[in-house]
Amino acid sequence: MTAPVALPSVLITPQLPDDAATVEALVAAAFGPGRFAKTAERLRERASPAGGFVARRGSGLVGSVRLWRIAVAGRPAYFLGPIAVEAVQRGGGLGAALVAAAVAAARAAGVSGVLLVGDAPYFSRFGFATAPAVRLPGPVDPRRVLWLSLDGLPAEGEATV
Repeated sequence: MTAPVALPSVLITPQLPDDAATVEALVAAAFGPGRFAKTAERLRERASPAGGFVARRGSGLVGSVRLWRIAVAGRPAYFLGPIAVEAVQRGGGLGAALVAAAVAAARAAGVSGVLLVGDAPYFSRFGFATAPAVRLPGPVDPRRVLWLSLDGLPAEGEATV
């Protein structure tokens, strides 16, 4: 993936295999069981992992983000999410640092772009824009389907694994 990124007393590093259980607990705490009903989860459950990053504070894991291999209209891309940050750590830039690390990894991998389902006002600072012409495997608010083009092309068509 990429080199570690440091925030005050936090280190952003690639997720390690030993982190899996802690990351899952962090995601469960952040999103609860309702996440399994979301369309984004339909895509993730069929996709293979492309990697992930974690935020470490001391010996604890306080945040995570994952990337998944997908295609958009047949072009290789990554699906980003979920992003989870411990409740007491939110608002300090951890989520943004995790997203930046994921985007840097996608650029380094040479994929066409990064797709996610999220809030445009938050993700627009990273270059994401709405992608209403992308179809996901289930219902989703098209205003929340966001694309960051890394090859200069718009995203349209079906998101598949």
